[in-house]
Amino acid sequence: MSEESKLTVVLGATSDPSRYAYLAAEKLKKHDQPFKLVSIKKGILFGEPFLDLKSKPPIDDVHTVTLYIGAARLDEWKEYVLSLHPKRIIFNPGTENMTLAKAAESEGIEIVFGCTLVMLGTGQY
Repeated sequence: MSEESKLTVVLGATSDPSRYAYLAAEKLKKHDQPFKLVSIKKGILFGEPFLDLKSKPPIDDVHTVTLYIGAARLDEWKEYVLSLHPKRIIFNPGTENMTLAKAAESEGIEIVFGCTLVMLGTGQY
């Protein structure tokens, strides 16, 4: 991993190429950013197997969690997201859950309301 590599957890990963979570994984791969795919779905994408969200898999050294689960469904996964101890959480459009955002901020986690695809595309990642 290079000094600028940031392990990213794509929460709500999918193998459907029409979905933003897929496009984010694709762009992370193109930018040589390491990532883990976490989903209730099963699959492999860009050589990375999906980790089962329901089992709340532990993942070490997480820099960023990028969310692709609807805001209303995130309360169920709040404790899991926080347990990853990320440095930052990206709330992509439609994932803006203020309960999770406030809990994360109180733990010193950077909160970004933005778009992972735009951030990668403009060098703001």
